[in-house]
Amino acid sequence: MIELDGTYGEGGGQIVRTALALSTLTQQGFHVKDIRKGRKDAGLKMQHLHCIKALQKLTDAQAEGATLGSEELTFLPKPLKGKSLKVDIETAGSITLFLQAVLLPCCFADKPTKLEIIGGTDVAWSMPIDYFREVLVPQLRRWADIDVRTERRGYYPKGNGKVVVRIKPRDQQKPHLELTEQGHLMHIKGISHASKSLEEKRVSERQAHTAQQALARYNVPINIRSEYADTLSPGSGITLWAVFSKNKEDIDVKNPIILGADALGERGTPAETVGNRAAENLQKAISSGAPVDAHLADNLVPWLALSAPGRIKSAAITKHTTTNFYTVKKFMPVQLDVSKTTIEAFLK
Repeated sequence: MIELDGTYGEGGGQIVRTALALSTLTQQGFHVKDIRKGRKDAGLKMQHLHCIKALQKLTDAQAEGATLGSEELTFLPKPLKGKSLKVDIETAGSITLFLQAVLLPCCFADKPTKLEIIGGTDVAWSMPIDYFREVLVPQLRRWADIDVRTERRGYYPKGNGKVVVRIKPRDQQKPHLELTEQGHLMHIKGISHASKSLEEKRVSERQAHTAQQALARYNVPINIRSEYADTLSPGSGITLWAVFSKNKEDIDVKNPIILGADALGERGTPAETVGNRAAENLQKAISSGAPVDAHLADNLVPWLALSAPGRIKSAAITKHTTTNFYTVKKFMPVQLDVSKTTIEAFLK
């Protein structure tokens, strides 16, 4: 039984999500205590419970302490079998945080998996669904064919967004993950979105226009799409991504170099401020010279361990990243070394 300290690093739900994913993959049970102990609403939240319940349905796993607010969890995995699963996280619980726990083991299932998830697509403290689809998933296609469709957006507090994810595992040798050079900037894309109730104020277009103006100095093609959606709660946001090439000509879809950035709209915050904030975040990632932005590095740590030996250079090392170091090393026989912002994974 692997023992985990829930207060390690950023002390949030990251340890639980990563542990659930790696426990299911490696078939090692774990016990974690003091879950989110330093937070105002300590213990397991609804989105964590849905991660646990989903993996129980996919694997017949056993769990003790899987109750709302519980600060202790024991999880005993069983082999995962690909199947279709519908999950309603309720309210605006983050769909992408749910996928942090469930997607990884599904990429190694015995057959394809289809996930229909209802919850929040664009909510605070989690990557937006467009970032997940356009920045993270292209890296994960080394391991599986992954298709992500956003059928409905969901903002805080009512959520009700809907995402369908299809995962088809690949029968192949272990992929190699090495991202150390940014290369040449080829183009910038983005999606600016808002509720239909904000269409009259042209919130989506204003976010997109401001971001495009801020990024024009790069002198590359920029395409930021504006869209509106029927949503239960009003909201807006923008996700941007910059695509690079090593040779100024061809974009390598098998080994992509994509940096992402985003910003969420807030009541009382002008659309122009939101668009500019996302553009500034992308500019910082580009100016770092790294091929991996800080949030992508957070998410790639378990996959880097799976591809060991491997190496990635990140724009920055966050507490979420170091928290994932801690959790990954508990489950896998790897050494993770950091030199400035370069992370290397070695088999022990």
